[in-house]
This record gives sequence, C-alpha cells and structure tokens, in this order.
Amino acid sequence: MTTAVPVPPRKPPRRLNWTAVAKHGVLLFATVLVLLPGYFMIITAFKTQAGYSLNKFDFPHPFFTGNFVTAMRGGRFFLWFGNSIILAVGAVLLSTLVSALAAYAFARMNFAGRNLMLAINTALMVIPPVVMLIPLFLLLTRIDLVSTYPGATLVYAGLLTPFSIYLLTNFFRTVPHEIVESALMDGASTLQILALILLPLSGPALVTLIVVNTLWVWNDLLIALVLLPQDNMRTLMVGITVFGSRYNNDVPVAMAGMLLASLPMILLYLFGQRYFIRGLVAGALKG
Repeated sequence: MTTAVPVPPRKPPRRLNWTAVAKHGVLLFATVLVLLPGYFMIITAFKTQAGYSLNKFDFPHPFFTGNFVTAMRGGRFFLWFGNSIILAVGAVLLSTLVSALAAYAFARMNFAGRNLMLAINTALMVIPPVVMLIPLFLLLTRIDLVSTYPGATLVYAGLLTPFSIYLLTNFFRTVPHEIVESALMDGASTLQILALILLPLSGPALVTLIVVNTLWVWNDLLIALVLLPQDNMRTLMVGITVFGSRYNNDVPVAMAGMLLASLPMILLYLFGQRYFIRGLVAGALKG
C-alpha cells in the first residue's frame, strides 16, 4: 500500500514592489550625486593639463603627481595648514571643556531656570553664523583681537558650544543614575564624577563632537576670511580658495590642493567612524 506524499502548495509569484524600487532609485541617484564631485577632484588631481583638456571624466593615464608639488610650492601651504590645525584644535578643546561642564549641570543638577536655559541653548543652534559675523567683527576690532589666534578661537568655540552642550546633555542623561549616586556616597566630588565616570562612559559622544566640530572649523571659509584678513593668518580653506583663483586655468593643480586639504578630515573620520553613529543617536531612546 502506497502512501500519497502531500505536495506543498505553490507560492504565488512575488510582485515587484515599485515603491521599494523608487526608494532605492532615489538613494542611488543621491549617492552618485554626492560621490561625483569627489571622483572628479581625485581623478583630476592626477592628470596633466593636456590630459584634463582631452577628457575631463576619464581616469588619468598616466598618473601625474607633479600637481601636488606645484600645489605645495605655489602658496604658503604649510603655514595655512598650521593655522587650521591651531584653530581647529584650540576651538574644539575649549568648546568641549565648556560644554562638558554645562552639560553635567543640565543633566544632573536641579536649579532654577534649567529647562529655560537649555531651551535657549538649543534655539541658538538654528541661528546662522553669518548673522553674527558683523557684530563679532566689530567686537573683536574694539578689543584688538582681529587677525589673532585667541580671537578666532573664541569665536569658533562659541559657535560650536550650543550643539556640543545639546549632544552631551542627552548622553549624560542616558548614564544610569545609580552610578552617580554610588560615586556621591563614596565621597566623589562633582568634577571627579564628571572626569572619572561620565566622560569615560561618553566616548561615542566625545568622538562625534571631535569629528563634527573639527570638520566644521576646518571647512569654514567665511568666518576665517573676515576675522583673519592677514595673509600669514589665513586658514587652509581660505588659502586654497585664493590659490585656486591664482591657478584658475590649471584645474589639475587646483584640484590637487583641494585634495590635500581634504585628506586630514577624511583620516579623522575614518579613525572615529566606529563611534560616530553611536554618538549621533545618543539620547534618542532616553532623554
């Protein structure tokens, strides 16, 4: 006697999800749109002027590295690079220090007007820096801080602080309150709790601040152009802009200078990318 083997029902054919296709098409288009300028900059930096004139979007053949030598010798590249390093490091360190102290107060202390002050700080994030440029220039002129490292560092640190306070406050609130209470019972001071407990636990948020804030200061053009008018005080972005106008007819040399200016920030992002996303979503589930 034979037993009939049941035949599994045939699955209906899957229908094409046109909504998903449209979403992926938009994302693919946006990706190409974002990557295309970088692709153009990289391939052009390794072309000769003749190769660029023949085909602007083809791969360089042969690879020509002389544009980078010309870019570094054509202006005060290393001086501008040093100015950008000084301003970026100084502004980020000062802003992070002030923001950590303020964020601890907003997240862990109860005082009158705390919510109002935090709301005002958050509102400052939406004010464009260009609106404050003229008042800042007049103020720095009166106190003789135009074309100086301290003046520009204070301005950059002040512009970075609202976002830094907002991010660190949300992250400090995610730290379990029991940890802070245990430290208080053991006799730890406020600064000890901040330095030995909260900041070590806030690695993703701190790395995010360093990457985002350094990138913003490094790429800034308008503020550095107005507050640092002297040639020996120019930042790398301002210098590259002037340099690019000087070599307007030699596009490969200008692209080589821009690629050199972009490399430090690319390396910084690659170094901190492990913590970058975690820091951006800090406090999203608990605030």
